[in-house]
Amino acid sequence: MRTVMGVEELAGFLVREFPQVTEDFRVERLTPEGIEVRLRVAERHLRPGGTVSGPTIFALADVAVYLAILARIGPVALAVTTGASIDFLRKPEAGRDLIGTAGLLKLGRVLVVADVLIRSEGRDEPVARASMTYSIPPKR
Repeated sequence: MRTVMGVEELAGFLVREFPQVTEDFRVERLTPEGIEVRLRVAERHLRPGGTVSGPTIFALADVAVYLAILARIGPVALAVTTGASIDFLRKPEAGRDLIGTAGLLKLGRVLVVADVLIRSEGRDEPVARASMTYSIPPKR
């Protein structure tokens, strides 16, 4: 798939449009299918028991898909999640960032369908898998 926004452009978009998350997420690289995004795990992301909270893992999946879409269609701030399903497979390793690898399965004019695998940095086994659908607003 052809990209319209690169890693630096996506990072700049997050700073401008979503400054509240720029400390948490970093685009690692664009892939032919989608994107790889890092969640910098901090104390605020942990739940009792020393593991990353479910809402934090979901946020990584959502941000990764959103950025994968923008990399392909450009800075459309109003693209929104319309469907999401997530499976938590195993406990993330304490003290490691999470890496979300999102792949776009269908990039249509109105809907995008994507899958995300989330792993603890340096590990092969996924800690979560998400399927997400996004709606792209009509062009004016």
